[in-house]
Amino acid sequence: FLMERKTRVKINRKEVVLAKLRKSCSCTPKKLKNFVMDFLPVLQWLPKYQCKEYIWGDIMSGLVIGIILVPQAIAYSLLAGLKPIYSLYTSFFANIIYFLMGTSRHVSVGIFSLISLMVGQVVDRELLLAGFDLNDDAPPALGDGSLQNDSQSNTTAFNLTIAGMNAECGKECYAIGIATALTFVAGVYQVLMGIFRLGFVSMYLSESVLDGFATGASLTILTAQVKYLIGIKIPRSQGHGMLVITWINILRNISQANLCDVITSAICIVVLVTAKELGDRYKHKLKFPLPTELVVIVVATLVSHYGKLNEVYASSVSGAIPTGFIPPKVPHFNLMLRVAVDALPLAIVSFVFTVSLSEMCAKKYAYTIRANQEMFAVGFCNIIPSFFHSFATSAALAKTLVKTSTGCQTQVSGVISAMVVLLVLLFLAPLFYSLQKCVLACIIIVSLRGALRKFRDVPARYHVNKVDTLVWVVTMTASALISTEIGLLVGIVFSMLCIIVRTQRPRTALLGQIQDTSFYEDDLEYENLSSVPKVKIFRFEAPLYYANRNYFLKSLYRLTNLDPNLEAARRKKYEKKEKQHLKKGDHTTANGLGIRETTLQLVPKQIDFQVLVVDCSSISFLDTTGVNTLKEILKDYKDLNISVLLACCNPSVIDSLKRGGYFGKDFGSMQEMLFYSIHNAVQFAKDQK
Repeated sequence: FLMERKTRVKINRKEVVLAKLRKSCSCTPKKLKNFVMDFLPVLQWLPKYQCKEYIWGDIMSGLVIGIILVPQAIAYSLLAGLKPIYSLYTSFFANIIYFLMGTSRHVSVGIFSLISLMVGQVVDRELLLAGFDLNDDAPPALGDGSLQNDSQSNTTAFNLTIAGMNAECGKECYAIGIATALTFVAGVYQVLMGIFRLGFVSMYLSESVLDGFATGASLTILTAQVKYLIGIKIPRSQGHGMLVITWINILRNISQANLCDVITSAICIVVLVTAKELGDRYKHKLKFPLPTELVVIVVATLVSHYGKLNEVYASSVSGAIPTGFIPPKVPHFNLMLRVAVDALPLAIVSFVFTVSLSEMCAKKYAYTIRANQEMFAVGFCNIIPSFFHSFATSAALAKTLVKTSTGCQTQVSGVISAMVVLLVLLFLAPLFYSLQKCVLACIIIVSLRGALRKFRDVPARYHVNKVDTLVWVVTMTASALISTEIGLLVGIVFSMLCIIVRTQRPRTALLGQIQDTSFYEDDLEYENLSSVPKVKIFRFEAPLYYANRNYFLKSLYRLTNLDPNLEAARRKKYEKKEKQHLKKGDHTTANGLGIRETTLQLVPKQIDFQVLVVDCSSISFLDTTGVNTLKEILKDYKDLNISVLLACCNPSVIDSLKRGGYFGKDFGSMQEMLFYSIHNAVQFAKDQK
């Protein structure tokens, strides 16, 4: 039987587009109000805020995140190649802006290690091209709350007239100029992606790619911090192969290790790891996580200050952190042009991590987010702070998990965290002058535990899916050994190639009937299947398109043990020779064989089937080549008196076959060529015998 298709109502696309444009371009008070409410979601949920129910959880989680945020912000400044004050600015502004624009109640947006690393790599490259020394142990900047562009910032000054900064600018000034320009462009990309609804880009970053990228970048971060751990002075490596070059430099200069920094690092790592392990083990008993990083920083700062570790043992310290806010400044346009390409992967990674964590929290706590609004939120978390000497931000997994575990209910907790950072910015920042850089490096390295633990999951990952494991390994290796941006690109391209290869060489099978049922399965995978006499049932588990056409035909011929083209050629050859001998009146061939024996040589064994059923249930679509391939096998097998029947085709495949003329001009033979189940096709074949 043939099911009747519904009649589709033809849609005038031009009218639809014009109607949408008229609707979008019209401006009414109600529409303006809805636009503002959508653009600033805080106006929707804040008036409904249940103070008695939510406030204590938000205050507690905000204070805890703020306490964690301060030491992490100071530490991650090492990754970005910038002074700690800029990390504090970044953490402050990101929390305020996401409070206004974000749709997730639980995500913690701010400074993030991977983003800081990507910013730092661009900053280092541009500093090197500008002729600055990458040695970050230059004399500390003045602590009077302003950035002075004099000889204390760096021994080299660079005239930035070419870059659009018509004044001499020191290393510190140029570094933050590059970082803010990069951040601004990344934010613009994210806003444009939101306007044009390009959030689907995140679909191409699979879990394996993201995990591999995070793990590879974590190895790079770890490598970059080793020199601080042991107190050696080596240049910051740049370009491809940074990890290998850095380790070579470390091993060459290992004899210059600072014993004070080594001992301090060992103590800090032991304390931090022990506290983290105990916190993980007894987290169900603790109401909030232990502020271990803050305690370590306070104790280490006091020891360094009163023990005069910088003066006596030449231990590298953070230096002066100015208080207050630096006047806002517009990012330089010419610098934006220099970093426009670098900003694209930064924008994509920042958005993907933010949306992924937002969706995870929304699913866990049963509410919805708007991915497009998240794109705007994280975009403006980059654009606006770039005017205030801040760099790129993203949602951070570790802080988000802490936030949810400490009773967070809404983004009010983000405002509380911002107030804690503001307190440090206004009053407490100078107290961290004597803090050793090796302590900050220890905090960064211990924070990488989660990403580095992915190595333990490799056997389980391999057991679940070998291809995904290969994608993870390739992405991780490229991110670590080449560069983070190239590693991400390699991971995306390689994962796509894996999908293409899997559709190029999919599983194929001949099916047998499950006894006493109307179901059919793979004859090689299941026992006790019975073959259908004179019928072969072929399954192809992928779309049929130009890239796998040849594999489709080869598999079909191999499994059915019949190539119709070769068989037709043999028959023609046999008929030609037979005519020649009959014409001569000779009943024997040149080799002394009779016609019967010649027939046995030229004609293959008797064909053991008369009907070929193609199971199309796994063929999701056909392109022109796919339709032509099916038409080709229909013709070739028809020449051998073998019928070809199609079963389980979806509507799009049927439409493609109709448009390609597979069923003829009037579709008259469609009922005898197309069936809605394999069993129907088999029954039809038996009835036609």
